[in-house]
Amino acid sequence: MPRSAADLSSRLARDAEAVCRHYLSNGRRQGQYWLVGDVRNAPGGSMFVRLKGPDAGPGAAGRWTDAASAEHGDLLDVIRESCGLTAFRDVLDEACRFLSLPRIEAAQPVIGRQADVRPGSPEAARRLIAMAQPIRRTLAETYLMHRGITHIRDSDALRYHPRCFFQPDDGARAQGRPAMIAVVTDLAGNITGAHRTWLAPDGTGKALVDRPRRAMGNLLGHGVRFGTAREVLVAGEGIETMLSVGAALPSLPIVAALSAGHLAALLLPPTLRRLYIARDADAAGDKAFATLSARATAVGIEVLALSPQRGDFNDDLQARSVNALRAALRPQLAPQDTERAGAA
Repeated sequence: MPRSAADLSSRLARDAEAVCRHYLSNGRRQGQYWLVGDVRNAPGGSMFVRLKGPDAGPGAAGRWTDAASAEHGDLLDVIRESCGLTAFRDVLDEACRFLSLPRIEAAQPVIGRQADVRPGSPEAARRLIAMAQPIRRTLAETYLMHRGITHIRDSDALRYHPRCFFQPDDGARAQGRPAMIAVVTDLAGNITGAHRTWLAPDGTGKALVDRPRRAMGNLLGHGVRFGTAREVLVAGEGIETMLSVGAALPSLPIVAALSAGHLAALLLPPTLRRLYIARDADAAGDKAFATLSARATAVGIEVLALSPQRGDFNDDLQARSVNALRAALRPQLAPQDTERAGAA
């Protein structure tokens, strides 16, 4: 019996045409592809599913792309969207039913019971991340490129969900909207939470909704990590801010704590010797810098500030260029980090 979403996805891909005929019945086969209007089974031909290919990697069987929306995914996504399912367990149960496999019992720790998962909990965050996809060639990548971030470091920390559950604050009906998903981990690399940024339909900005950024899970002390910190770390608040710093200093590990309050409470690796704090130019940023600096200094860690010329480093990147940002950061680095950081 398959014990994970990856196992089920692989089994579905082995008989991709049968899956498409069942769940995407408004489509048709053309060569080695199944053509249909979209992942929700609309008539048309902008979405294509690969019917043949390797088990994994580029060109894998069962992978699909919608040329009109830039969405893509696997056959579990097809089942979820075509059936209108929202619960992760329901998607897996439907896949098992189609494959004539026994339902995965609630006692199995990999899946668990949907009823036992509290909304906003770390387990709910892990399930969301498992259902998301890499950001390459998605609206999440488009969004970051419009923020001036053209090279995405360690993209496993960032994911994309084409129809992430969004509950309006006014109590209106919940919606499925495209979102960038950031993976929050602890120092050991365990997933503790997720951060969602809902996006405009064309990916050129955030969605025009109340609170388009929301976090879930256990965030205190943890962060979104790009690279592995040992003796040196660059820490700051926002994802876009830290990706901007990372573009200018590509060899230094960075972490986004997601807010000023969480930056102040960030847990530091026991091997850390030098901490750069990428501060935001506001009162909250000043307070976070002072608190984290005091905590780090108290345990013998050298602390240096990285200060933007505008509100934050993404503002600097968008206003000028990555080379100009690198030139502004170079004098703020310790001499031993200048060459290592790619800022020489």
